Amino acid sequence: MNFIKRAWLATKAKKSRTALLTLVTSSILIFVLAGLTIKSAADKAVDNAKKEAGATVNLQVSRDYMMKKAQQSSSSQSNNNQPPKFEMTPISLSTAQTVAKMVGVKSYLYTSTTTASAGSITPISTSSSSSNSSDSNSKTNNSEGPSGQNSKMDSGDFTITGVNTSANVSDFSSGTNKITKGKGITSQTADNDVVIESDLAKANNLAVGDRFTVKVTTDSSNTAKTYTLKVIGIYKSSSSVTSSQLQNNASNPSNNLYVNLKTANTMKSQINTVDAATYTLSNPASMKSFVKKAKSKIDTQKFTIESNDQVYQQMLTPLNNVASFSKNIVLLVALAGAVILTLIIILSIRERRYEIGVLMSLGENRLKIIGQFFAELFMVTLVSSVIAIVAGNFVGNAVGNQLISQQTTSSQQSRQMDAGPGQNGSKTNSQKSNQPPSRGGLGAMMGTSQANVAQINKLNVKQTPESIAKLGAIALLITFLSIILASIGIIRMKPKDILSSN
Repeated sequence: MNFIKRAWLATKAKKSRTALLTLVTSSILIFVLAGLTIKSAADKAVDNAKKEAGATVNLQVSRDYMMKKAQQSSSSQSNNNQPPKFEMTPISLSTAQTVAKMVGVKSYLYTSTTTASAGSITPISTSSSSSNSSDSNSKTNNSEGPSGQNSKMDSGDFTITGVNTSANVSDFSSGTNKITKGKGITSQTADNDVVIESDLAKANNLAVGDRFTVKVTTDSSNTAKTYTLKVIGIYKSSSSVTSSQLQNNASNPSNNLYVNLKTANTMKSQINTVDAATYTLSNPASMKSFVKKAKSKIDTQKFTIESNDQVYQQMLTPLNNVASFSKNIVLLVALAGAVILTLIIILSIRERRYEIGVLMSLGENRLKIIGQFFAELFMVTLVSSVIAIVAGNFVGNAVGNQLISQQTTSSQQSRQMDAGPGQNGSKTNSQKSNQPPSRGGLGAMMGTSQANVAQINKLNVKQTPESIAKLGAIALLITFLSIILASIGIIRMKPKDILSSN
């Protein structure tokens, strides 16, 4: 009778012990498989997040450069008591396109922003005291803000936002703004075509195809020039108006007019320039190398390249935590399982001392006796593995989704605490990711660097051939270690001592 046959007979004969071992081993392997599938799902989600998160890089004029120019301008004037004036230095379109042509750029957004006063239409007023007359606009255009900074960008009735494509604007890509009629701004959009907000269209009885006028006063002239714009699209904005946006009409999201870059530049008396550029990378992981290469292609004295992988990191934080936790589950459960099985087998061997003594007195090799115990536990492990494969997916889904939910909630609470007081209240879609409130101007455009975070709140936990293979390897390892540790005493036993003690 060989040791494998003896193992089979012993397994059938001692049903209660076999059932106990099967129950314990199944429990261990279920949680091992759950940990493996959760880690596999989290790793896959991380890979997808790297492709979809869309880390951004911003090209803009250096504040130090603007400060230096303002100080030089102030020192050259006879009255040096006046604080320096900041003047927005535009970025040449060729410079912005140089970065856009680099390898790794998934999409890009150019913006050029100015303001205009009411012509043939009435803006959405933000306060009862608001005035939309051109006289009022002329006064505010000539006023100066703090530190002598020209406040023209904060005056007027409308914000004119020139973009190369409205689809890449954060408010549109996040769903805060949705085109309800007509179409948005594209590279094919004609000059003086405009996309307006639905409330503004309703208040002025405007529809797609209608025309209206606005007035723009440039720095080089005190005379307002009239521009006729044609409505090609109407969008609905779901962003709320904050207290800061109530200060003037141009800050109201409903008074934001989207045009192509050339139209906005014409209103500003500029040619082939942008105020800022935002680049979305196809692979956020390569952002550091991209920024380094981009800096070598621009004048770093005038311009700055600022990276922002906030969206990428916010998506990855809970996923990495879940992956790390699931890895710990596998290690701890496997270790604890080996210890538990070792103790059970040691107790089983103590009860079978007489059987071991008889076999050894008959000349049975010690290794074959150990092999019998291994075969017994291996049979149990096979059955337990089948049970684990059947039940592991359900446990993995339940545990995995609970973990990702807790980690996502914890991550959101941490970001809210970092945002400081007053940031945790009710927010619109454009504010949920610590993005500044939409104001329809340059701040809203550059909000793409802090676009809404599409948090992953559910893992697609599925068993894969790889996870099942790992389960089999871990099960064999646990079985082998348990038998080896429990069989140390057998190697030291002598048949005479065993039989005499019984």
